[in-house]
Amino acid sequence: MIAEVLLVLAGHSSSLFPTDHNLHPAFRPLLHPGEEQCLEALGHIASRYRSIKKACVILSRSKSRYVCALCATLNQILKDEYEKLVVDTEAKVLKRDPDLVASGSFVPLSAVRATFAEWDSPLTALETLMNQLQAQKHWQPGPLIDMLLARSKTGVYRIADIISRLSVAVQRVWRSQLSAFLVHGSLASTDPLASKDFTLLDGTMPSCISPQTKESIIYVGRAVATIKAKKWQNQLPHEQALEYANMLETVLPEDQYKFDLVISQIRTNVSEWLWLNVLTRKDVEDAVISLASYFLLRNGEFSLALIREIERLKISRLTTRSGASSVIREQDLNLALLRASLGTTAQHDPSLLHLHFELPSGSLRPLLPSLANSKALASSVASNSPEATSFDDLLLGTNLILSYDVTWPLDLFLHPSDLQIYAALFNYLSSLRKTHTQIHTCWTSLSNAQRARRRWTGLGEGGTAEDLEARRELLRCGWGVVRDMGWFLDTLLGYVMVDVVDVEFRRLKDLLGNPSRGRAESVGKHPSSQNIAGQANTDTSTYLDFTTLRNIHTTYLERLLTGCLLSNPALTAILRPILEVCERFVAQVERWGGDVLPALLFEGSLAPGGDDKVGAMVQERSQVVAEINESLHILLNLFYEQLSLSTSQQPFTATSDASKSILMNASVANATALQRTSIRGKVSKGFEGEGEVRRHVERLLLRLDFNGAFSKPKAGASEQFQWEVGIL
Repeated sequence: MIAEVLLVLAGHSSSLFPTDHNLHPAFRPLLHPGEEQCLEALGHIASRYRSIKKACVILSRSKSRYVCALCATLNQILKDEYEKLVVDTEAKVLKRDPDLVASGSFVPLSAVRATFAEWDSPLTALETLMNQLQAQKHWQPGPLIDMLLARSKTGVYRIADIISRLSVAVQRVWRSQLSAFLVHGSLASTDPLASKDFTLLDGTMPSCISPQTKESIIYVGRAVATIKAKKWQNQLPHEQALEYANMLETVLPEDQYKFDLVISQIRTNVSEWLWLNVLTRKDVEDAVISLASYFLLRNGEFSLALIREIERLKISRLTTRSGASSVIREQDLNLALLRASLGTTAQHDPSLLHLHFELPSGSLRPLLPSLANSKALASSVASNSPEATSFDDLLLGTNLILSYDVTWPLDLFLHPSDLQIYAALFNYLSSLRKTHTQIHTCWTSLSNAQRARRRWTGLGEGGTAEDLEARRELLRCGWGVVRDMGWFLDTLLGYVMVDVVDVEFRRLKDLLGNPSRGRAESVGKHPSSQNIAGQANTDTSTYLDFTTLRNIHTTYLERLLTGCLLSNPALTAILRPILEVCERFVAQVERWGGDVLPALLFEGSLAPGGDDKVGAMVQERSQVVAEINESLHILLNLFYEQLSLSTSQQPFTATSDASKSILMNASVANATALQRTSIRGKVSKGFEGEGEVRRHVERLLLRLDFNGAFSKPKAGASEQFQWEVGIL
């Protein structure tokens, strides 16, 4: 019987257990209850072993290399430990080992049961594992590794040891795929880690891998694969690739700290090699200059020409009869880009071909400027709504996005989130420039109308004695409104373009040209001129590592956002209504024929006892101008107050508020980069040069309050008079 029991334990069938672990009824009368219990316990062990072996045979035919590796490792563990225990037990019986054979003549079943008792719990856990594996048709490596790691965290040592070895086997297969991707840029045909566009597939990464490490994996793999696909003249050296492969062989994903450290080292080394051989400083400088010229409006003649072309396109579509030709499409806007470049320095710029407009809402018909009542503007601003303010619909009347086609290798340091920030800055700056241009055009129109009228009226404003004073007050109020609008936009636009954009752009160029200073500032240090000179003598490296380049550019965008006031939602919520009020006033003047005063010949003269037609029209326009004047001054006061508060209350960092206002429509994947930037800023206690940005805002405050019009206390009725005489 002992031989039969050992054969059953080895996985063979027997008449002792016709079905599963149940003992044959014919043997029960011949056995002691204790022996019967021991046989059934051994039958349980044998049944679980056969079930596990059968599941391994079925799962070994799976298309997943990870499941096949698990089954192969499990078979080897059972062969080396469980099957070896069966053979050793049989050898002890044959040799009549006193530890197992009592009195050298018989073998107690309890002794055999005690020998195999150590496999009772492991086989139960392995049977449950096999059932779970068979319940799912296809297993991705990520969930599979996570499941094995979770099962290995148990208090039973043998179960934890066996499942840990299974987990290590699966992780080694996954590591080989990762090594092929990182070192050679190759993806497997079955169960690849990433798609063809180098995006991580769902389930390919275990949850123990951090988001930063996932991004580094994609970054390095895409760079190596693209270099090979482009057949670049400088390929990754073989010695360096071999070093990376050896580094990966020393770690597993379950050791999160060491794994993250190795991936970070590989990324840093690959980045430095890319900076020296693929993405040179000249390429980066050309891209930065191109982005600043078109997105930050540093090419002034082109930006003005583009605004005029878009306005001309809107007018041409408005004056066209209904049909397909009256609709503005993306190709029309892209053609306007090319037309605007004619006769400017952008005409022969090859980077202009990378620019194109996008209409998220599709083609549209142009609309006239809104003449809606703006009485609720101040109340809406004072409500402190947490909603982000966008400027992307002020240039065309609907959402308009300027995009830049980033080609390899520039996409190694320019991310979609960076381009979205550039697009937001373009919308903001172009809205300011457009409104500023409209105010200047309105000023010119009022001046021309004034000269034409003075040819006939002399020093007065014309009209009858009854409405002479009303016409004079209306004209003075209209001039005061356009003067205040022009002064505010001149001040704000001059501050943004000179104190922020130009200063930060020159600073970025200096950092790119001075590697030692760039590396120092990328880690939060501000070296003095003596330290910089000393570093220049000791540090002979003439390149920036790739991580430093990314940090410098990210800091550059942060400073632009903060300096342009886009990182303060309270200020942007006031700025947009100011621009809308200015646009409404310009639209009213255009509707009135380019003048605030009604034309004398259009109105006629007063009839004795008749209705005062002239006075009615003057009164109507006076109400409109007075309402716009009141709304403008309320908003300007709110803007100055909020700007003053921001210097003492709000930290000058482009953190979550800025990312929320700039990337409110961005996807989660794109927002990750900006979140990483925010984390970096928080760790370094604010981005570099925070004091310089604060001084920018203080300069704007001084410009706005150069004559004390904002800071001096105002007393009710004299407020209007003070505004009218305070500037000129």
